[in-house]
Amino acid sequence: MKTVQICEYDSLIAGSENGLHKDGYVTLKRDAFELLERFLLTEQGKEDAPELMHISRRRGVGDVVTAKNYVGLIALKDGTAIEILPKIYSQDDPDGLKAKKLVLDMLRTLPDFPSRTAQVAGVDLSRLDIFEIFIRMFLDEVYGIAKRGLKCGYEAVEENSSRFKGKLIFSQQMRKNLLHKERSYIRYDVFTVNRPENRILKAALELLFRRTRSHHSRTDIKNLLQSFAEVETSSNFRGDFQKCSKDRTVKDYAAALQWSRVFLTGESFTNYAGSEDAFALLFPMERLFESYIAAQLKRHLDSSVYTVTAQEGSRWLFDAPKSFSMRPDLVIRKGGEVFILDTKWKVLNPDKPNGGISQADMYQMCAYQRKWVAKHTTLIYPKPAYSTDTIPKSYYADDGTQIHLWFVDLLDLEESIRELESRF
Repeated sequence: MKTVQICEYDSLIAGSENGLHKDGYVTLKRDAFELLERFLLTEQGKEDAPELMHISRRRGVGDVVTAKNYVGLIALKDGTAIEILPKIYSQDDPDGLKAKKLVLDMLRTLPDFPSRTAQVAGVDLSRLDIFEIFIRMFLDEVYGIAKRGLKCGYEAVEENSSRFKGKLIFSQQMRKNLLHKERSYIRYDVFTVNRPENRILKAALELLFRRTRSHHSRTDIKNLLQSFAEVETSSNFRGDFQKCSKDRTVKDYAAALQWSRVFLTGESFTNYAGSEDAFALLFPMERLFESYIAAQLKRHLDSSVYTVTAQEGSRWLFDAPKSFSMRPDLVIRKGGEVFILDTKWKVLNPDKPNGGISQADMYQMCAYQRKWVAKHTTLIYPKPAYSTDTIPKSYYADDGTQIHLWFVDLLDLEESIRELESRF
């Protein structure tokens, strides 16, 4: 089935084919569109659930589903995949390949992403959607485990047996064998490959065999499952995750288990496991943008000159009593000077008052500068497609407050960071 690729804030409508562009909308086959609507309504019905996509109705068009500021993929049960990419400016990225690679690079900076496996140099981004790329990363990890040999471990077994070994379970013995003195209800340990870690991996492999649309991945999964022939499929994911060993003998399982947790439960770096209608891997762009900028500044700025701290929470808005914790995205120190930076995943508009800069954001930056006694503060925005010449890049107050704007080109980040570094 075709992958339908859209960007943030694009809108989908029901149509005769997948992926057609019509009057500013992108079409989904009606059955797929109804599956998507049902999935979204289910998610929105959950307590404290964010609105992943907005559903509305327009005269002459019908129901419209509009993407918001989440990127990633929604795989519908009929095989249709909706890939949502960030809305970034690029004159030479008609197929969204640069945007897709950017999403993967951003994900690698999240602290709970299995980043060791997130190498995309050898992956055909034009052929695979984000979900299929994640599957390839997971399979690479499991291949490594299978090649080294599945780890064995001791597992407790309880049974009613005519042969005695291990330990007698008195409560069960009295209940089951009061009239059968020849039998013993016992518990003993066996050294087996059927340990929780392997059960989880087998469950993830079987799930992905059903989910993947790649013949290559399906063949690889079938081959890998031969290594798990003596392993039961986990029927209690959460229970088996709790039983997983923390010792060094299964250290090489860590990334594969992280992937398994995402595929099986939807936990870890995404909050949306989906439903029977869809499987979702969606990520808020605010979090990705913040994490990515922090990682890139730490990588590019000379650590002997600069100290970069993310989410520093050492100040309070009020000191008596201490309340309303203040936590800027980035604090940069150079010698005795302090600089505060806050990321905002928002495209400014020169036609709006103050370019569309939020007044609340400005108040927040003023508070940061005073509490950290910063030399100046900076609001970081993605570079838009149009000129920002009419938007002031710096704001000054008589009391010494300085707030600057920095528009970062996510496809030419090194040049943008050199520009920012010149301000410190």
